[in-house]
Formats: sequence, structure tokens, C-alpha cells
Amino acid sequence: MSVGLNPAAVSSPVEDVQGDVRWMSQHEHFVLDCKDAEPDVWFIGDSMIQLMQQHEVWKNLFSPLHALNFGLAGDTTCNVLWRIQNGELQNIQPKVVVIWVGTNNHQHTAEQVAGGVMAITEFIMSQLPHAKIIILGLLPRGEYPNPLREKNAEVNVLLRAHVSQLSPVHFLDLSSEFIQSDGSISKQDMFDFLHLTAAGYETLAKPLYDLLLEILDEKPC
Repeated sequence: MSVGLNPAAVSSPVEDVQGDVRWMSQHEHFVLDCKDAEPDVWFIGDSMIQLMQQHEVWKNLFSPLHALNFGLAGDTTCNVLWRIQNGELQNIQPKVVVIWVGTNNHQHTAEQVAGGVMAITEFIMSQLPHAKIIILGLLPRGEYPNPLREKNAEVNVLLRAHVSQLSPVHFLDLSSEFIQSDGSISKQDMFDFLHLTAAGYETLAKPLYDLLLEILDEKPC
């Protein structure tokens, strides 16, 4: 087996092809947020994380848990790894970290993507040794079965195997909740067959919230 470097575990910022420095500006805002915030739950990932805070589930479930959202649209494992290595973990001590990234790693194999997610996980563990970590499984994408969907499912199988060996890490795979009996995905759950609707976030949020409460050892009111 090759011991070459996994390209999905090489940290890199997003290339500013548009020239408006949006991604780097947002990263710098996140770094500043770390100086004042004291989150108990810290979310990091791509647009699936970022868009969560635009829905009721964030206000009703996660915000009351003192949650901080560091999602950035379009991010790959490489981008998230770069962000956490460059200031987005400074000065915060969350009790739980939620990681959700990998569906944008189009140029990488399933094995590489899983390795990239684990590189993020291991770095966070090294910086936050007392934190618990939840890795969210990648969701299916595309209205009907397709190669990208198969790849995301394979990533989940690999992640589950990796996580089984790490006691502070939980793996939550809710992908089956979004596939209908005929193999399709409903627009009621994913408006573009990738990003979640309000109803889709409701489906995801309840099991995640229950797991967070369990980890935080809090009792629901």
C-alpha cells in the first residue's frame, strides 16, 4: 500500500478566483469570533453547516446549547483543515465539536475523503483533548442513484470503521432518512438534491440534538 500523502488531507485555503477575498474575510471573522465566544458546541464544515443557522432548528435547538457555527460554503476537507490550523481553534474550549465536510471533495476518492475527515478529527483531538467529537455522515446527492451518491456512501462506511477505534468520537449517519423507497430524493428534503430544506434540517436536527444532549449530559426541559 502506498504511503504517499493523501491529497484530501493537505491543508489549503480556497483560491480567490473571483478576486473579492470573501472566503479569507470570512475566515478572519471566524478567528476574531474565537476571541469572545465561549461555545459549548462548535460546528465546522461546508455549506451544510453554514446554512443550518438560517433555519428554525438552529434557533430552537442548537443556539440554546451555546453553539457556534463555522460553516463555509464550498469547503473541502483541505479548506477546513487549513482553517483550523490557522486560528479558528484559538481561545475556544467547546465540549463538543460537530464536523460535517467532504461532499465537495470531487477530485478525491472515497478513501482520500475519509482520510481527510479523519485528519481534521485528529488535529481537533490534539488541540481539544477534552472535547467530544461528532462526525456527520455525508448525505446522498442527486435526485436518483448516481456515482457521487455511491462515493458518499462509501465515505460513510470508511468513516464508521475509522471512528469505531476512537472513543471520544461519534459517527452519526442519517443518509438513509433521505432516500425514498424508489431510490429518489424528494425536493421537500433537498431543494436542489444536495442542500437541505427546512424540513430536511428538521429530519437531521432531532437525532443530532439528542446525541448532543446525551454527550453534554443535559436533560431536555
